[in-house]
Amino acid sequence: MAKMMRAAVFEDFGGPGVVEIRKVPIPEPGPGEVRIKVEAAAMNHLDLWVRRGLPIETPMPHIGGSDIAGTVHAVGLGAEDVPIGTRVVVDPSLAYGWYDGQDRGESFDELPFRIIGEHTQGGFAEYAVVPAENLLEIPDGFPAAQAAAAGLVFVTAWRALITRGRLRVGERVLITGASGGVGTAAVQVADRAGAKVFAVTGGAEKVRLLSELGADIVYDRHQVDFSREVWRDTYKEGVDVVFDTVGEEIWPKCLRALSKGGRLVTSGATTGSRGVTELRLVFWKQLEILGSTMGTPTEFREVMRLVFDGTFSPVIQEILPLDQARRAHEILEAGKIFGKLVLVP
Repeated sequence: MAKMMRAAVFEDFGGPGVVEIRKVPIPEPGPGEVRIKVEAAAMNHLDLWVRRGLPIETPMPHIGGSDIAGTVHAVGLGAEDVPIGTRVVVDPSLAYGWYDGQDRGESFDELPFRIIGEHTQGGFAEYAVVPAENLLEIPDGFPAAQAAAAGLVFVTAWRALITRGRLRVGERVLITGASGGVGTAAVQVADRAGAKVFAVTGGAEKVRLLSELGADIVYDRHQVDFSREVWRDTYKEGVDVVFDTVGEEIWPKCLRALSKGGRLVTSGATTGSRGVTELRLVFWKQLEILGSTMGTPTEFREVMRLVFDGTFSPVIQEILPLDQARRAHEILEAGKIFGKLVLVP
């Protein structure tokens, strides 16, 4: 008889109510895989999209959770060099080589880019199985919750701002959705890069918290039109870079906030994916519109080492027991969040 574990599972797409805690078999690692005893797994907006049914390849019944930290518990064939008991954090990206091309020969199909917890079973459980090549060792004494909360959001912010956005010292950057997990990471990445950081959020308390985190100017979207305020505060020049994860609802304002030759980096669409673009604004101001998704294994390791040495610190609003997974979905869905929610078994 298979040994069982607790997991946050859904077998139908829908609202937070589809998530339930149930007993499921403990997974066995396949070739090149390891089983992790989960110590912490962090929530992302991606978990909401998966639960609602956006992806077309979600295995059902499904266990979400892309951000995982824990201890290596068992190894599969070919992963015997991974020591049992090693504390690790998991790179959530699978086959990121899709971007540059894998070049395995004309007889091989290129592996599609996938994400742990979206296209595979994830970490909202007592145990999870992941590829051994996706592991990064956690330094002694570093908290599992901090490691889990950092991975997806910091690699996303790092690639978007540094690699794709080419953010430089002295430039101005506007970060939308700044109170979320990616947003709070982006504020720290931009501040370290030596940029002047403008941020957009909702509510006076979040404005205060973002200012404490390192943002130079913060706009409450409930009170002002941030694109107009940016124009005024930059003496009618605009910002050099906009990093947007909100999408449809504010897309025209993001374009208007840019300076001549500005770069808009998009990495999310929490309010919808059909942004209206004023093309004359794009070609007259010679703007760049850049897409960015997650990050490469090299970028993941680079940014996580900056987390481990204290340069960056993921913002965690609350650590909840796994049994409250449905509540975590409800909190994130309602936007009642500053930073990240973390689930622990």
